[in-house]
Amino acid sequence: MPNSYAYLLPPSWKSQVSAWLAEDTPSFDYGGFVVGEAVREAHLLGKGKVPAVLAGSPFFTEVFAQLGCEVVWHVEEGDTFEPVKHVATVTGKARHLLLGERVALNMLARCSGIATKSKKIKDLARSYGFQGIIAGTRKTTPGFRLVEKYAMLVGGIDPHRHDLSSMIMLKDNHIWSSGSITAAIQQARQVGGFSLLLDVEVRSEAEADEAIDAGADVIMLDNIEGAELVSVAQSLRKRWAGKRKFLLETSGNITEGNLQERAINDVDILSTSTVHQSVQHIDFSLKIQMPKLS
Repeated sequence: MPNSYAYLLPPSWKSQVSAWLAEDTPSFDYGGFVVGEAVREAHLLGKGKVPAVLAGSPFFTEVFAQLGCEVVWHVEEGDTFEPVKHVATVTGKARHLLLGERVALNMLARCSGIATKSKKIKDLARSYGFQGIIAGTRKTTPGFRLVEKYAMLVGGIDPHRHDLSSMIMLKDNHIWSSGSITAAIQQARQVGGFSLLLDVEVRSEAEADEAIDAGADVIMLDNIEGAELVSVAQSLRKRWAGKRKFLLETSGNITEGNLQERAINDVDILSTSTVHQSVQHIDFSLKIQMPKLS
């Protein structure tokens, strides 16, 4: 049996689901009073107009598990489905189905949207011949980062660093505040130890040289585009060949429209927030089935 993406989730993830439910029904459930507790079956339908990647099923299942409902999936996590598709069946008390409906659908819509966009960007980059790493960014939604990073993985890309404690990234403000790229790297190494990679944002070839000389592991060529990106990347590799080991990352203002010029094999990593910011959500609906007449 293949490993499940759910195996990645930390022990705390179910408490986040509890918080979602608490937020959505902080006091009385007026609609639940209307429908009562008759056991009903509901069909989760994947809708929209284009094929989509299913992502978020562990969270969806847990929403309803906390409400005493059972979910049976008809589409595997990470699979692409054509709309309209009967994706899952949820069975439970009517008021519990409706208690979980909007929380579960909102989560699934965004999670699947990010996974779908991630796969699209990766496939597009591969079609241009790019063999490097496609990654997201830390420009995630506060309180929803776990789901968004999870969705990137389901979509087949690298989630990049998860938080300020995973990998050290020194950006322009760190450098300006410490006085120089070299000083910032030296101070970061002093406290980060050997186990954390150090990613440094640079704006020019000269800054890249300083970062490499000071021992950075990843050089982020921020907003360097077109012919300049190719020239800088090739020049750095030639000059430092056999002297330093480092990865080159291109980032900043990357979209589907300019992906081809940034997806070059002179860089190792292409990181972009286009896979998770302002993505089109995937349309799902949960329809309670009418009981069959005997």
